[in-house]
Amino acid sequence: MEVFGGFMVMMSIISLFLAVVWLIMPFVVFAIKGKQDRTLEVLETIEKRLAAIESAHLPVTPVPAHADQPGQIGPLHESTQEHQKEHTETQAEPDSGKPAPETSPAV
Repeated sequence: MEVFGGFMVMMSIISLFLAVVWLIMPFVVFAIKGKQDRTLEVLETIEKRLAAIESAHLPVTPVPAHADQPGQIGPLHESTQEHQKEHTETQAEPDSGKPAPETSPAV
């Protein structure tokens, strides 16, 4: 009987501890969630400010670092220029009359 009584005391202590943890845990979770949301907002504002600073300080035509002579344009710079031209052409082109992929043709 003493073993059963000792076991019951041990279980009551453990259950009391688990009840305290069960009651406190939601407050901890919501506090962490609030801090995470605030951190995300601050990170977004920092990212916007950094983008504004970068756009203000970056030169319009970057000089390639791998060019041997000051006037020489390397193949890396040429490929980036071609990519920029293609990007601006695709943005500048209006709808070419092709149906959107999600629309089905009329039958």
